[in-house]
Amino acid sequence: MDVMGDKATLFETGRFVQPSEPGDAGEVADAARMTAEQAAEEAAEEVRQRLAAEAGDIEAMSVLGALLLRRGDLDGAEPHLRAATATGDRAAANNLGVLLHQRGYAEEAAGWWRIAAVAGSAAAAHALGRHHRERGDEPAAEYWLRQSAEQGHVLGAYALADLQEHRGDSGAERWMRAAAERGHREAAYRLARALDRQAAQEESREAGGERGDGRGGDGADTSLADEAEQWHRQAAARGHRRAALHLGAILEKRGELKEAGRWYLTSAKDGEARAACALGFLLRDAGDTESAAVWWLRAAQDGDGNAANALGALHAERGEPQTAERWYRAAMDAGDVNGAYNLGLLCAEQGRTAQAEQWYRRAAYAGHREAANALAILLLRGGDTTGAEPWFSKAAEAGSVDAAFNLGILHAGRGEEPAALRWYERAAAAGHTEAALQVGIARLRDGDEPEAERHLRCAAGGGSPEAAYRLATVLDARRPPAPAHELGESVHEKSECEEWYERAASQGHRRAQVRVGMLAAARGDVVEAARWYREAAEAGSRNGAFNLGLLLAREGSEPEAAVWWTRAADAGHGRAALRLALVYARRGELAEGQSWADRAVTLGPAEVSERAARLRDALRQELSA
Repeated sequence: MDVMGDKATLFETGRFVQPSEPGDAGEVADAARMTAEQAAEEAAEEVRQRLAAEAGDIEAMSVLGALLLRRGDLDGAEPHLRAATATGDRAAANNLGVLLHQRGYAEEAAGWWRIAAVAGSAAAAHALGRHHRERGDEPAAEYWLRQSAEQGHVLGAYALADLQEHRGDSGAERWMRAAAERGHREAAYRLARALDRQAAQEESREAGGERGDGRGGDGADTSLADEAEQWHRQAAARGHRRAALHLGAILEKRGELKEAGRWYLTSAKDGEARAACALGFLLRDAGDTESAAVWWLRAAQDGDGNAANALGALHAERGEPQTAERWYRAAMDAGDVNGAYNLGLLCAEQGRTAQAEQWYRRAAYAGHREAANALAILLLRGGDTTGAEPWFSKAAEAGSVDAAFNLGILHAGRGEEPAALRWYERAAAAGHTEAALQVGIARLRDGDEPEAERHLRCAAGGGSPEAAYRLATVLDARRPPAPAHELGESVHEKSECEEWYERAASQGHRRAQVRVGMLAAARGDVVEAARWYREAAEAGSRNGAFNLGLLLAREGSEPEAAVWWTRAADAGHGRAALRLALVYARRGELAEGQSWADRAVTLGPAEVSERAARLRDALRQELSA
């Protein structure tokens, strides 16, 4: 039995949608024209406010100062803001604080913000709260941020939520939700991620037997996951690139590939390397590897190690190992340990065993469980069983199913059956087909038929022809004898054991093919029986060759039957040798008959040996007469 895992691969399958087309030139021109119109309107507004301010209008001074401040004209804005502030204008006091903060006078800025905040400015309370937090005074920060948030200031609500989340306060979600509902895209994204985590925890609790109410934080009759998706969608629609990435992943997982592709594309165009990488996988799996490579290249150049690995795999498939190696190294440089593992795979395929071991070790020491398994396989094949076992153990403990199975093989090879069975059971519990087969065989050996059947069903369902055959034999042994059929009676429906025999036979299992042939012959279906016997015989089954010979002999084709009996006897089938002895005796070829009788005596079993000995002695007497 071979160890498992030496043909491991990195990449999960993805999905693709054709990216949407960019806007046409007319749309761009309209946008530019609107910008110019807005600039002209703003210039006219500045002239009006300046004239009013020169005439002593306090509100105009405040508005003009704010306008110049937004433009970055600090020197022009300051006198207007100070003049308005002197008359008690709280908006001007807040903006003066902003101006002074930009100049680097943080304490003076905080003084003006305090004046404006006490006068009721939510924006100033937010700025003052941020000021205190930057200086580590969290109680003061929370006080002023709460003042701002309770007045409906969206930035204040977000900053308060951020502070409370940092401290682990339970009230953070309330204020994050408030900011999100007022259009703050980062708040919408963070609320979505928080709900994602809650949904994962809820799922974990339900898997452990606990029950949750499946309701969102506002008590709405929707699942946490659905609500999280809604907030991801809102943040993405407002231009949040990470929200667009997560929304694309949610939709891809659900199979809504067209929309997933659109959001990946939106995020990728905004500079999100992970979205570009995901879009590349969609394209790759749609067969458009050239476009996939473009997006992977873009992501890899932005430092995405997964994209670099994907490029390496693409070039490896194209037979360009040097380019593949360059991208795998780029993946390592980006901090992706898969790059070292992939380099190990590449070197192993090229027969560069020493280099493969080097890269596997590097990845394994970094915690890559499949690299640890691959390293153990490499050592085992080199005869270093002692060195291989710790790496198998490390990989298995980290969750490698193949490594757990391989440990079972290792212990079984030493005759340590209880230890082997423990590892087989661990791998089987994780869905490993061959491990389930081994557990099933062990349970059959122990006489625990129900457990044996359970594991054999798992293995057979996973595609193991040996498990399908063994399961069929278990079911066959329980089956009551089939009643005799009267002439004209319809043939009985196939039992479950026959279906498993046929599944194993169709997968090339020779003993199953012989058994299916026998069942067909019992039903009187000679053609079907001959087909299965021939298939088994041509694959090397001596029983298949013997039974095919019997069938042909009964149909009157003894010469052809002798051909198949010869093949079976040459493979060690005693009954076939006895049949050949009888054929040659009837033909009068006594010496040849005696030779096959001798073979039958040697091959057995006992009943055949006894009959063959009598025939041999009779032929010997005939020859000596």
